[in-house]
Amino acid sequence: MTRDRIESSELVRLRSPAHGYCDDDETRRLLRSRPPRQALAWAERHLGARVTSACVMRGGMSSAVHLLTAQGPRGGSVQAVLRRYVRPDLNEEEPDIASQEAEVLRFVEPLDVPTPRLLAVDPTGDEAGVPALLMSRLPGRVDWWPNDADRWLRGLAEILPRIHGGPLPSRPGIIRPFAPHRQNSFEPPSWARHPAVWEEAVEIFHGPAPDEPVVLIQRDFHPGNVLWRYGKVSGVVDWQAASIGPAALDVAHCRANLLGYGRDIAERFTALWERASGMTYHPWAEVVTVISSLDDLCNEPGSDHDVVEDLLGQAVAKLRGGP
Repeated sequence: MTRDRIESSELVRLRSPAHGYCDDDETRRLLRSRPPRQALAWAERHLGARVTSACVMRGGMSSAVHLLTAQGPRGGSVQAVLRRYVRPDLNEEEPDIASQEAEVLRFVEPLDVPTPRLLAVDPTGDEAGVPALLMSRLPGRVDWWPNDADRWLRGLAEILPRIHGGPLPSRPGIIRPFAPHRQNSFEPPSWARHPAVWEEAVEIFHGPAPDEPVVLIQRDFHPGNVLWRYGKVSGVVDWQAASIGPAALDVAHCRANLLGYGRDIAERFTALWERASGMTYHPWAEVVTVISSLDDLCNEPGSDHDVVEDLLGQAVAKLRGGP
């Protein structure tokens, strides 16, 4: 495997774990169960058709997502995606999450990127039972194990400049500015080989952001939120976290999700993005992304911990003016 050519068999062998496919019993009950009748009735009212099936769509961990098929009064069928925010802790932390996602979907619809179209929103859950959105279904499927790895990485890299090149909101408040996720603790992980690197990274995390241009960022960009059809990107989904911030943050988040395939894959993706965007990846984004996941890194086992620490050390060294 080289930077010029990545064998698809290597990706298949590594088999990076796909998001949302390692459910425990509670997650399956909460997120993968059939929607209750109240939610389906709400969807039917907005679709003007009777729901005949509700198939769970795997991948998400923050909400329950189902593909609805409905039969109209004249025999035609229509499909839509129902997202329900069923996690009480998330609704308590972000009580406006459904209305925020609705605002984002309205804003990104004119982009040169296929995105779901908002059909209906129940911000409070008064009608659907919990905060919910009804969206159009985009064609395509998620692909975690591509047959053509080079084309896959190019597709991921080249869709980002189309997102980042869109207009910014004309008035404040439509899309929130980027803010890093705070953690319960900023202590270095117990498995850290170089605790001083983590301590420096935390200082950078809490410090000022670099003077980089700000753009619309998807904020949760990774292979699980990109749809493919006939070998091409057919859509980008899951926009509830969209923010205004430096473009490199989307790159860093995707890099983190590609590490399961190996560092070379993440670096290849970054090089392809730099070529497509004409920009240079800023190491600050690497630091912010890693430290924003510190709670998970400390609490969950992982075979790529050393890789994460090495990348963090490299980013810190660059920001401090080192080699």
